[in-house]
Amino acid sequence: MGLEMAKNLIAAGYHLQVYNRTANKANELDASAITKCKTPAEAATDVPVVMSMLADDDVVKKTVTGEHGILASLEKGALHISMSTISPDVAQQLASEHHKTGSHYLAAPVFGRPEAAAAKKLWICVSGTGAAKEKAKPIHEAIGQGVFDFGEGVASANVVKLCGNFLIASAIESLAESLTLAEKNGIDKKAVADMLGKTILACPVYQGYSKQIAEERFEPAGFRLALGLKDITLALQAATAKSVPMPVGSLLRDRWLASIAKGRENLDWTAIALSVAEDAGLKNEGTKNESVRTAGRSAD
Repeated sequence: MGLEMAKNLIAAGYHLQVYNRTANKANELDASAITKCKTPAEAATDVPVVMSMLADDDVVKKTVTGEHGILASLEKGALHISMSTISPDVAQQLASEHHKTGSHYLAAPVFGRPEAAAAKKLWICVSGTGAAKEKAKPIHEAIGQGVFDFGEGVASANVVKLCGNFLIASAIESLAESLTLAEKNGIDKKAVADMLGKTILACPVYQGYSKQIAEERFEPAGFRLALGLKDITLALQAATAKSVPMPVGSLLRDRWLASIAKGRENLDWTAIALSVAEDAGLKNEGTKNESVRTAGRSAD
């Protein structure tokens, strides 16, 4: 995701100071438009805006507040746009840490897979101060197709992101169950996915994921199964904090957890469909599924 965002920022005329834990990822970017950095602090030096796109709470906190983190060098008045899917509590903590240094923090998680990021089709949710949103506006225009404002409470955008990912996970589970039912009755699940995507479920989530599940395209992962479990867990934690029962969320957590126990954490999160098929007695039906399962184990 971050790589595709960087490409679009370069196309919009920005020069980037880039840092990634896997340094050679930057080799895919135009060398004349970037400065490679060895630490987050180096990437945040002498710039008005820093963007981060990272995997989880712990990585974000270390990247921001660690010894060589963003806040070690971010100037007063500079802005950090955090586009990661993280817990509301961590978002609030980060905003407080930025306030102590005189810098600004904007929560801006996104909806869209890597192909959407490449096509500048991301939907961006923002929460934070009006000044931070205004400063981020041209950057968001360079990477996305629309911005939704959820007020000044900095954690709000992250709550919305968790709500959205919970709904997507629910759709994936329902699609996997429905297509498995069709397959168990001898019906071509690709044809079913095509019909549903053109009629009663004619929206991007159902169209894209139903086709992916029907075709069993679980590699390469657009969004790793392990990250799906992380987001479902965050949604349940946020729900518990506000005494909101989410029984479907508990079912989803267990489905994703079972898939990880089977060694599938590095497959796309739609690979929970393999567990659904196994529950229906369709496991080991064909070499394609078995090869995917083997690939998932060897990626540990």
